[in-house]
Amino acid sequence: MDKKILKDKLKAAFIMRCAGCTLGAPVENFPVAEMESIAKNNGDNYPPSDYWTEVPDPDSVRYGVSPRRAFTKSGMNGVPVDDDTTYTLLNLLLLEKYGLKYTVEDVGKLWLDLLPYACTAEDEALKELRKGTPAANAGDYNDYVEWIGGAIRGDAFGYARAGKPAEAARLCLGDAMLTHRKNGVYGEIFTASAIAAAFESKTPLEAVREGMKYIPGDSELKLQLDWALGYEGKLKDYRHARALLDGRFPDMNCVHTINNMCALVFALILGGDDPSSCIGNSVAIGLDNDCNAATAGSIAGACFGMEKTEKKWYEPFNNKVLSYINGYPEFEIDDVVERFVKLNG
Repeated sequence: MDKKILKDKLKAAFIMRCAGCTLGAPVENFPVAEMESIAKNNGDNYPPSDYWTEVPDPDSVRYGVSPRRAFTKSGMNGVPVDDDTTYTLLNLLLLEKYGLKYTVEDVGKLWLDLLPYACTAEDEALKELRKGTPAANAGDYNDYVEWIGGAIRGDAFGYARAGKPAEAARLCLGDAMLTHRKNGVYGEIFTASAIAAAFESKTPLEAVREGMKYIPGDSELKLQLDWALGYEGKLKDYRHARALLDGRFPDMNCVHTINNMCALVFALILGGDDPSSCIGNSVAIGLDNDCNAATAGSIAGACFGMEKTEKKWYEPFNNKVLSYINGYPEFEIDDVVERFVKLNG
């Protein structure tokens, strides 16, 4: 891929990942009716077409760094901290330190050095690592191994293997196996390969279909993604999408891999060739919507580049991303993009 085009698409992918995450984080896992009410009271559009004017509980602090008001249009100065952006940066550091042939043991070492805390499957694996459990077995001892944590960590591997989905699928495995099993691992393979494919895809759904080639054909994730894609051209709006998800997965946890990857597909169906609509519909559908909007942003951004990336999403970032990684409180967006360009060779 031409390096100028690669850089443009990487910048759009990373910016729209940050934008989707930032848009969804203040309403993560909120019921649709509550989000609609917040939008109505604010005078904001719904599905959201810009950052929230106001958010509930604005003074509480996320991950010990960013107050919730930092996720609003007027309160933002940089990408506020969230795990969905932090893991992308952490995996950039992983690939820079250990290279493209890193091992699951390398991931464990990096987590012990740089990751102060985590949630669900990641938290359980981190506890095991601190007890001395080998990294290859750290994911054997928790109940969250098919939740969305793997899928949210796939982006860096897609960025590092832009246009090479098969390589991205292989590259993410060491990271996925630290914490996840079965559909949790397949979720990370799917996001990493779909994002890699998006750099040379004409549409986000083309990238999705390419990413699906690298997960087992008899897996539950593949079965349900096929179901979701069956609504292309038939999906009415975010309410219709959420009703379908609730009907299909009535007892599934709201942060499971399978229902959320289907929500991602629905958002990309509704968003079409508009990256802003892709992330807005991701948030509007609900479930783990900051994760889904971040992944939708990566796919749509990589597909369409900066030409379709609206300034309103990145101007409040002021070229910086905040993190809770030990020793790395802040990254420059332009520098992150350059470093991913370099990883592509």
